[in-house]
Amino acid sequence: MATQRLNTFTTKQKILAAAREVLMAQGFTGLSTRAVAGAAGTQMSQIRYHFGSKDGMVLALYEHLTEQLLARQTEVFTDPSIPLSRKWEVSCDFLDTDFDSGYVRVLQELIAVGWSNPQIGDAVRLSLRRWRDLHVQLAQEFAAKTGGLGPFDAEDIAALVGSAFIGTEAYLLLGAEAEDLPVRRALRRIGKVIEHYERP
Repeated sequence: MATQRLNTFTTKQKILAAAREVLMAQGFTGLSTRAVAGAAGTQMSQIRYHFGSKDGMVLALYEHLTEQLLARQTEVFTDPSIPLSRKWEVSCDFLDTDFDSGYVRVLQELIAVGWSNPQIGDAVRLSLRRWRDLHVQLAQEFAAKTGGLGPFDAEDIAALVGSAFIGTEAYLLLGAEAEDLPVRRALRRIGKVIEHYERP
């Protein structure tokens, strides 16, 4: 029984890894269960068995990646010994890592698919709300320490932070970052503004 569970786990992990590989190389339109099965070295029936469909497989991949990243980010964000300016800097580092790992591509592909696919749209909105909740918590803590956020409330700040990162990801994937459009540099410099307000 233990061997069977291990084999099941291994097969599912292989399929998810292959799905990420194919998605990064060919995009959602080029992602087929046949291509993923070939990349995973397994049968298409295994994809149907474990995930039910192409959409089920992609959603499982997205959930798997999102859970890992939320756990990583939560660990940093909830550490009271790390100032918010440093948390921002680490988040920018994570953006670079997530771009290289393929997570950014997966997210942006699913955002686009979610415009016309309600199931995928619901899954993406749910995960974005979980990120938003983390950002609201940070904004509330920062407001408590600094005496306020000017005309913004914590929900405003969370909306702007999420939009800034999602927008930066879109620019990067399009190859639109340029000397006169320094999206990553501009994002990092927000940390300097935060640092200014952290000073006693």
